[in-house]
Amino acid sequence: MTKHLTFIVSGKVQGVFYRASARDVAKSLGLTGSVWNLPDGSVQIEVEGEQEVINKFYSWCLEGPPRATVSRIDVQEGTIKGYSEFTIAR
Repeated sequence: MTKHLTFIVSGKVQGVFYRASARDVAKSLGLTGSVWNLPDGSVQIEVEGEQEVINKFYSWCLEGPPRATVSRIDVQEGTIKGYSEFTIAR
């Protein structure tokens, strides 16, 4: 069953290729959605896919790319939006 989750990733996650890395990992897992920077320095991710696959992506999000330092991730379940791919929103 497809799920829609929103992650708010806090810590040192801007300026460290977090968005690009998240897109690449999500695409490699077959997930769809979008990722973008928030004004407060955090990153928001909307992801859609099977829960088991989203769990793998979440595990990656806890670490992020090499220069990132993730302090917390807030997760909220939402309504399916039907993304066709995973993109970086500007």
